Amino acid sequence: MPAGGAELIFFVGPRACGKTTTGGQLARQLALPFEDTDVCLQRDLGMSVAQIVAERGWGYFRELESVALREVAGRLAAGGGIIATGGGMVLKAENRAYMRSMGRVFFLSAPARLLAARLAADPQGTLRPPLTCAPAKDEVPLVLAERDLLYRETAHHILDAACSPEKICRRIAAILRNCPNPGKQFFTVVKKNSDTL
Repeated sequence: MPAGGAELIFFVGPRACGKTTTGGQLARQLALPFEDTDVCLQRDLGMSVAQIVAERGWGYFRELESVALREVAGRLAAGGGIIATGGGMVLKAENRAYMRSMGRVFFLSAPARLLAARLAADPQGTLRPPLTCAPAKDEVPLVLAERDLLYRETAHHILDAACSPEKICRRIAAILRNCPNPGKQFFTVVKKNSDTL
């Protein structure tokens, strides 16, 4: 974890779990800078994720997002900040280890049916390239089954993404107050109906 008391907070989770929305809101609440690795990558290249994948493939994109993760974290490390990561950031073991070593990782967990409903309602949905050859309605549970354990392995804290961003931010603020240093093995799980935080 960066020295000097500053803290990096990483959000991991599948598409449509609310990483960018919640991360931006938490950043405003804590008066910290916010970055989204996908947004940074697209801004730097002048291309959408769909365009990058169509032209160069997923393997190339995964390399780029790993570089973006380290560049964004490097920029924010000295003063702390909030970082939303792409849904596939956890696929590389080195990214999982890097996030845990650099800061605190929150997994926004949601059931496949909720994620699929959010994606179907998203007007920007066409900008998201498919992850599998399966029909869109079947893709979410397939991808979640592949990645859920990786998200859990990476996270210090697991939060229910079915909650509103406001409620998630309140729970995170309480975790930060009550657990100033999570340590490598520490984790919490907070469910939607929990009143503990």
